[in-house]
Amino acid sequence: MTRTECYLALNSVRLIGPVRVRRLLDAFGSVEAILASPASRLASVEGVGPEAARAVTEWDQHWDLSKELDEIARLGLNVVDREDPSYPAILKEIYDPPLVLYYRGDLTACARRSIAVVGSRHTSHYGQEMAKKLSYQIAYAGLTVTSGLARGIDTFAHQGALAAKGRTVAVLGCSLDRIYPPENQALADMIAGQGGALLSEFPLGTPPDRQTFPMRNRIVSGLSTGLVVVEAGENSGALITARMAVDQGRNVFAVPGRIDQPHAKGCHRLIKEGAKLVEGVEDILGEFDLLIPPGPGEGKRPWPDDLSPAERNVLEVMDLDENSLDGIIQKCGLPSAVVTSTLLRLEMRKLVRQLPGKNFVKTD
Repeated sequence: MTRTECYLALNSVRLIGPVRVRRLLDAFGSVEAILASPASRLASVEGVGPEAARAVTEWDQHWDLSKELDEIARLGLNVVDREDPSYPAILKEIYDPPLVLYYRGDLTACARRSIAVVGSRHTSHYGQEMAKKLSYQIAYAGLTVTSGLARGIDTFAHQGALAAKGRTVAVLGCSLDRIYPPENQALADMIAGQGGALLSEFPLGTPPDRQTFPMRNRIVSGLSTGLVVVEAGENSGALITARMAVDQGRNVFAVPGRIDQPHAKGCHRLIKEGAKLVEGVEDILGEFDLLIPPGPGEGKRPWPDDLSPAERNVLEVMDLDENSLDGIIQKCGLPSAVVTSTLLRLEMRKLVRQLPGKNFVKTD
């Protein structure tokens, strides 16, 4: 067996994780020696014990390495173990780096400086827009955007980076043959096809569950020099990722929201605890002495030149979040009939979009 195959075998044993393998490596010197040793010797290593030792020696009774290698080849995937020079160096810094990384795409995307952008699965329009905007600007500045391919903020973070023609890395909470959520299959294909990468530490056939997502989160933060939480409720998994980032010595940033919105409570708590408040991408890049290059049309309003005064007035008073019709009328000071007809014209020009309940948002 090759070294990588030995790591794959150890990675298939549920009772043996990265920390125990590190102790075994200290004791035996190599993964090959670990697999060649009897259970009695393995059990003598501090923190291993007889049950885990027996599981290591019996790995081939519960897992088929040949089948795994065939599936990896059939699916066009690659595997790198943590002794390989191409294994992301920044990930080796954390307490429990994965034994192996299954990947699809370009693993060098992980070698560039990366910012993680994460948040809740249930988001507001404001959160979606901020995730896309910040990720676009981070990628446009030449950094990799890392996230978890989940519904909500993760999805919009990947989309923003792709829109900037940048690289983005998605770390999955399941194996690479089970893209989750399934509706993000096309997004996953775009990530891998545009210079980014899809990553997972899980053997093929592993479904997502309550244990795999926290394990995924430590890789998201571990691959990044900083982590940005865009929107998170009080019990959001993004807060767990932020705690992991702190433990790993990463910078943590949080985007504030409205004080009456549940989606903002997690971010506000992080800010109270010392996370850096983000009002713009400069707050993130400035922490690393980076400057975002001027984008096309920067400093100019992204609106057509032929807008009428009423159309320009309505667009200027609209926030990134949802805007009620009454709120727009109150802010712009125009008669309600004028505002209604103006919004209709802007909607026909695809500059605003109407939501249920007579709410309006500006389009990208």
